[in-house]
Amino acid sequence: MNLLKSWGFMRVLRFVFGAFALVQAIITLDIVLGILGLVVGGMAFFNVGCCASNGCETNYKKDDTTKQITDVEYEEVVAK
Repeated sequence: MNLLKSWGFMRVLRFVFGAFALVQAIITLDIVLGILGLVVGGMAFFNVGCCASNGCETNYKKDDTTKQITDVEYEEVVAK
């Protein structure tokens, strides 16, 4: 499993924030903060999220050959 691999700075930071929020939720008996701590810590632990697995990456090729400059002819329209 990849739970113990590829722990970068941002993943560790997210996990620390999640653990801190979870500890504070236990101390203050705050359910919403506890859920937030579980979500953020779980996302860091399992390495999931929007951009963790290149979810924000767009898959397109920039193709400049299809955009060729052509001469444009204009026709004047006069109302009578």
